[in-house]
Amino acid sequence: MKKMNILLVAVAILYSCSSESNSQESNGRSITLTGRVVNPQQNGHIILSRYLNQSGGTEVLDTLSLNSDKTFEERVNVPAAGYYKLDFYGRQVVNLILDNDDVEVNVDGQQPQGYAEVNGSSDHDFIQGAQMAVQQFQQSAQVRSLNEAFVAAQQQNDSEAMDSLRLRYMEMDFEFKSQLLKSADTMETSLGVVEILKNKQFIDPDQHFEYMKSYAARVEKDMGDSPIAMEFVDNVKAMEVLSIGAVAPEISLPNPDGDIVPLSSLRGKYVLVDFWAQWCRPCRMENPNVVAVYQQYNDLGFEVYGVSLDRTREKWLQAIEEDGLHWTQVSDLKFWNSEAARTYGITAIPFSILLDPEGRIIGKNLRGAALRQKLAEIFDNKG
Repeated sequence: MKKMNILLVAVAILYSCSSESNSQESNGRSITLTGRVVNPQQNGHIILSRYLNQSGGTEVLDTLSLNSDKTFEERVNVPAAGYYKLDFYGRQVVNLILDNDDVEVNVDGQQPQGYAEVNGSSDHDFIQGAQMAVQQFQQSAQVRSLNEAFVAAQQQNDSEAMDSLRLRYMEMDFEFKSQLLKSADTMETSLGVVEILKNKQFIDPDQHFEYMKSYAARVEKDMGDSPIAMEFVDNVKAMEVLSIGAVAPEISLPNPDGDIVPLSSLRGKYVLVDFWAQWCRPCRMENPNVVAVYQQYNDLGFEVYGVSLDRTREKWLQAIEEDGLHWTQVSDLKFWNSEAARTYGITAIPFSILLDPEGRIIGKNLRGAALRQKLAEIFDNKG
């Protein structure tokens, strides 16, 4: 028996459809829900509801009866594959992915965070398997060894060793997650896989964008009548604007002198588009690294186009001088409402993309050793 995974609690406000939904959405499908309630209440009901939207809206579909032996078994109509919940007497809620599988739900029945397990759902099983795989990877001897070495390097203030260990971990993490995606290919188009792809705990959307793009095409074909499935497709299409190989969207904002400087004016050079702000501590911590690579490669054709999300000109200019950011700087001083931030869908900083001389994206969020390594690959044979 498999314990219900915690991930579903976080995504329970969503619902979606599986590969069968195109033919069955209009008539629904009939499945059997079974289970046992260890501590049932004397009053109240077991209510099956469907999540309708991201705001958490639901509709009641059915009421289940409990037998004298504390078990239940009901044949219920499921309008479409997606997210549902079973509410036990208003005391305990279990979130479910329901599709074509008959599902067993066993619960305590009294405590909101009490015993609960779900069996029979291939979507649940896939998510649980992915969670277990991530846990095993993080606890593996190789990762533990890297962590210990990193702590030792940190205590000795050995930044070179720390950067090397970060790169090694990133390589291991990429390989692990690539294997995880291979397991997804063994399944039919699945809401469970969609949830894994949407969660950065499992997949880096930048590193695995081509897979996400191909899976979104499957989802569009097999789940085209599902609003949530199509939302995933739409999100992937929006991500494509900033995917590796795409031409970066134009930015035209004023520099400190008030002159409009288009990003495209730097064509012909390799350009790091760096979203930052005076108030952003991680940005300020990364700035010395950007200064170092700028000084090393600027004469060879490397530029930085800094886009500040500051709110006041004084703070913006102060940080430029304090950190020695003497390259192209622009800002409309609109904080998160910056025109550039909205164009690029920026929700967190630091955020950066690296462009080739034609303005095409060749790297995203490269920091520290990763940025130095990428620039070395580009310029070391040009010096």
